[in-house]
This record gives sequence, structure tokens and C-alpha cells, in this order.
Amino acid sequence: MFKKFIDRPVLSTVISIIILILGVLGIITLPVSQYPEIAPPTVQVSASYQGANADVVMSSVVVPLEEQINGVEDMTYMTSSAGNDGSATITINFKLGTNPDLAAVNVQNRVARATSLLPAEVTRAGVITAKRQASNVLIFSLYSDDPAYDQKFLQNYAEINIIPQIKRVTGVGDVSAFGQSIYTMRLWLKPDVMAAYGLVPSDVNAALADQNIEAAPGQIGEQAAESFQYTLKYTGRLKDESQFGDIIIRTGTNGEILKLKDIARIEMGAQSYASSISFNGKPGLGFMVNQTAGSNAKEVIEGALNAVKAAELDFPSGVKYDVLTNVNDFLDASIEKVLHTLVEAFILVFIVVFIFLQDFKSTLIPAISVPVAIVGTFFFLSLFGFTINLLTLFALVLAIGIVVDDAIVVVEAVHSKLDQGYKSAKKATVDAMDEITGAIISITLVMAAVFVPVSFISGSSGVFFKQFGLTLAIAIILSAVNALTLSPALCALLLKPHKDDHHEKKGFMKRFYAAFNTSFETMTRKYKGSVYFLTKRKWMAGLGLLAFVVALVWAMNTTPKGFVPNEDLGSIMSDISLPPGTSQERTNEVITKIDSIVATVPEVRLTLKVIGRAMISGSGSSYGMVIARLKPWDERKRDVKTIIGELFAKTANIKEAKIIFFAPPTIQGFGTGGGFEFQLQDKTGGTIQDFSNISNQFLAALNQRPEIQYA
Repeated sequence: MFKKFIDRPVLSTVISIIILILGVLGIITLPVSQYPEIAPPTVQVSASYQGANADVVMSSVVVPLEEQINGVEDMTYMTSSAGNDGSATITINFKLGTNPDLAAVNVQNRVARATSLLPAEVTRAGVITAKRQASNVLIFSLYSDDPAYDQKFLQNYAEINIIPQIKRVTGVGDVSAFGQSIYTMRLWLKPDVMAAYGLVPSDVNAALADQNIEAAPGQIGEQAAESFQYTLKYTGRLKDESQFGDIIIRTGTNGEILKLKDIARIEMGAQSYASSISFNGKPGLGFMVNQTAGSNAKEVIEGALNAVKAAELDFPSGVKYDVLTNVNDFLDASIEKVLHTLVEAFILVFIVVFIFLQDFKSTLIPAISVPVAIVGTFFFLSLFGFTINLLTLFALVLAIGIVVDDAIVVVEAVHSKLDQGYKSAKKATVDAMDEITGAIISITLVMAAVFVPVSFISGSSGVFFKQFGLTLAIAIILSAVNALTLSPALCALLLKPHKDDHHEKKGFMKRFYAAFNTSFETMTRKYKGSVYFLTKRKWMAGLGLLAFVVALVWAMNTTPKGFVPNEDLGSIMSDISLPPGTSQERTNEVITKIDSIVATVPEVRLTLKVIGRAMISGSGSSYGMVIARLKPWDERKRDVKTIIGELFAKTANIKEAKIIFFAPPTIQGFGTGGGFEFQLQDKTGGTIQDFSNISNQFLAALNQRPEIQYA
């Protein structure tokens, strides 16, 4: 059956060229990522109840929403949080493989049911439902060297000129700022004056609702047999302090008019003063970019950065941006390392094959077969919906040593026939293939059978094994195709009958081959001797096997276990929390001190200080964080784990705050940091104070364990 590929080498060559072309097309179209997409889809529901504390937000906003959302299709669990700034956030997690678009629609339908149960202020502000992952693929800062551009200006400039462009990038789930400094008309009411006039805040709200509106006055002169027809125009919503100041609050019987400016101080301010942000000591603002489930992180980051670079051309003088966290930095470095390893592995295989076959033409046959199998694998990765990631590339690195075996078997079989005296390489190839075709097919099936079953493992870890195992199986199958088509054709074309070379002049390579063969034969004899020795003393072989089994069990029980290794992504996050009720000014003092300590570390290049919001603790005047961008890997000798240890040591004397430093998560979509996270649930119906005490006791006990760095 396979003789036609030897008789028609052009057919064999065309098959391999087609495989190569398809593989190149796969490389061009395949997305690049650090790891396969294993994070389950999440949908976030957010709302705001201005002026309400956390208890009110929880009871009037979060609880009604949770009751309606609970049980939505394919949901696994949900978490919620409420802040004293009036914010409410509910995160719904879904089963792996759930369509994120459908999940968002289902959640939105459930939220619509709860609309009538929410306070009017919440409904008026809107309840937002968005699909997004929990981790941030990109954090960048906008800052100004000119003090005239403060945090309010930077956020409003970004809301108009930067954020809309980033949101249009495919795969971006959300773009949010560390703060709410959007321009807002602030009315600072004067309680003594209002009391003198017998006014309450609801009177001001009623006046605003009545006079600060968009209206459609209509037209005059229509169908009235007049010469002119006019469209009436109303002032609409008020825009500056003077217009708001002229709002009429009350009129007297004698024509007296009480205006808003008489009972309040009016200024253009920020929507919230609950946060304060600086970048390397300058006015700044931080922005987080989240991706949607199923999107490609590399493409999301590149698209977002391109949008920022395009907007940078129109930045006001003195306004700049810099990147604090970029997952692509580590991804690019990792992919580059793996590609170098791939090339090095191919070179090493080529050298080893050349040393053993001791003929350049014979070495060329497996050297040609390996790229065909490796490159062709990318086409099938594209068909299966895989990505070019560390696991698939690692599988290809291992595959180089496996796929070369089939070609070597073919070459060795043909050489064996030529050693027997065959004068025609084609005849030797035909007879050799008649003998080894069944062996090649059986070897391929056995090897594929080892790796294919792991693709049936379910869950997040199953995605890892699936892409790794199927990549290897595909490469092995393609190597068998090469061994049955291209390799025999090349043997028939390139190999020559063996000649008697006893009288040829022995050069350096001939002497090297002779020395290598002598050494290898000596090693083979010693190996045979050791095998013969063990066959006479079988108890020693059994004892050695038992020792290896015991060592394996011991190593499996003592070796640290984890999902994936913690990686140095080039940045450090922190979560800083002070006692509840701490003022923003006091929090600023403590975090400024921590920020200055972080800046003293030689490996730190940039820092972003945020007051009023923390990565883990949430929002509030007693919370904050410092994000540090490290220097590139080739410019520092210490890794992120060592630097974090130094930061813990340097901040240990700050007793008034709980300070946690951590690296960003290696796998996107699994929380805000490395390690693991868990949720405590109170089923006793007790008070929040009792629950807080119990959770603090649990965390204290957890921190005493030697394997826990922090909790």
C-alpha cells in the first residue's frame, strides 16, 4: 500500500508541503496566551445608593438583587459586597464552558425582576450588568507634571478621550478608575440658614427635580394660518454654578424670592471625595482593564495599549501615562524562552542523530521530518480551538524527541538492508518498509493512546491536560504520516549502497566515528554485563524496584503541590487596611509612609498610591493600596518573592495598619492575587460583629501555619 509513496516521491513531498502550509496558516491565525482559558465566566452586577452606609446598601440593594439572581442557569455561586460609599457589587460565577454572553443576558433578566424592589435613587442611577473576569490584565496610570491638572481633571479627561476607545477593543470587559472624581455640581447646604427658613434637604431635591430638567416644549404656529412657525427651545439641564444658584426654592407673598445660592455654597467638584491617588508623588489616576471570559488576553492588552498610545498624541502638555501591570510582559518573555528551548531541542536532536547515524544524508531525513510534524501540529490546534500557550509549546518541545523516532526507525531499517548487501537504495527501502510498517503504526497508536485519555479530564485542570495531551498526540500521528510517506521517499533518493572503505584515508571525522563506536560498544558490553548480573540475582532487581517505589511515594508526599507555579510577573500589589472609622487623612499619612518605603527598594521603578480603595478589603476611608512596577527581569537579580519578603520586613514596624504584599495571579480570572481564596458564610444568624470576631480568629490561626505566608 505504501509502496506508491516510494515510487512517487513527488506525491510524498506534496503531502508534506501541504501539511507545512496548513501549519503555517495555523501559526498565523492562532491566538497567543500564557495558559489556556480555564477561568470560569463571571458576570458582575453593580449599583450605587448615594449617601447610604453599608448596612442600608446590603439590606435594600444587595439582598433583593441576590434573591432574584440566585439560581440563574449554570450558576455555581455568587459573592457580594457593600461599601459605606453606597456602592454595591455582586459577582456571579458560572460553570466552566458557559457562554458568557448568554450568562450576562440571563443575569440581566433576573436583575429586571428586582427593579421594583430597589430604592428609587438606585433605579434612577441604574443597575449595571457586565461580563468580566475578576483579575486585571492591565493597570496603567495617567499622571501630570503640571499641578494645574489634578485628579478631577485627569479622570474627566480620561472618561471622554481614553476610556471609550479602550472599551471598544474586542475582549475588554470593563475599564474602571481608582476613584470617582467625575465632575459633579456640589451643593454644600447651610444648615443654620435652612433652619431659619424652615427648609429640609427634600425641599432642595424637589426644586432640583422641578427646574433642572430636559423638556420638549413643542412648536407654535403649526397649522395656525400664520406666516411663521417656531420650534420652542428650553434651557434644559443647568450647566454652571450661576445657573444652579438661580434655582428658586421659595417665593413670598410680597414677591420675595429665595434662591439656592442663598442657602447653599455651590461649586463644580467631584462626584466623590472618598479617594486620593498619586503616581510617584505626582497627581495621578489609575485605571484597571478587565477582559471578558473567552477573550485573548494578549490581544486585549495590545488593543488597549494601542488605544492609549493613539490618545497620547492629543494629551495636554505635561500629562503622561505609564504601565504598572501588563500580563503581556511576562507572556512575551515566557514565549520567547520556550521558542529558544524549541530551537535548542531541535539542534540537540540533530546533533545526537548525526553522531549515531554518522552520515549527513541519513541525518537530513529525520531533520526534515521533525519540522513537518511540529509545524503541521499548529493547524490542528487551530481546528480544536486551542491557543499557542506555554503548555502547547512545552508539548511540542517534548514532541521533538518523540517524533524523530519514527524517521530514525525508517533510516536504520534501510541501512540494515544496505549492510546486508543491497545495491539499490529503492529496493532496500521497499523491503524495509514491508517489515516495519506495522511496527510504526502500532508504535504510533500506543503512544497516542497514552496521551489521548487525559483529554477527557473535566474541570479547569482538565483543560490543561487536554491541550497538552492532544498536542503531543497530534504531533506523534503526523510523525507517523511522515515516516510512512516522506521518510521512505527520501531514503530511496538520498541513501546510497554501502562501500568497502578499508582503504580510504581516515580523516578527523572518520577517527571520531571510530572512537565513538568503540566507546559506545564498550558501554554496551558493560550494560549487558550488568543485566546478566541482575538476571542471576533477581532479588536485587526486585529490591531496587521496591526502593524506587518507596522513593516515589516519599517524594509525592513531601514535594509542595500547586496548580501552577507562582511566577514573577514584574509587579507587586498590596492591600492596606486600618481600623474601621479611620479618617481619610490618617489613612493617607500611613499609606504615604508605606509608599516611601516601597520606593526605597532598588528593584522598584514606579509606584501608584491609592487612598480609599484596596484590592482585597474594598472601598472605604480606612483602606488603601500601593502598586509597584518592578524593573525588567534582566535589570534585577532578585525575584518578586524575595522583594515581597523584604517589604514585609521593612513595614513590620507599622502597627496601626494591616499590610499585605502579594504578586498578581499567574492565571488570569482566578482572583486578584496568587495563592488561593475562600469565603466564610455565617449560617447562625448572628451579628456582623460576632462574625467579624470569628473570622479574625480564624485568620490568626491560619497565619500561624508555616505553609501560609499571609492570610
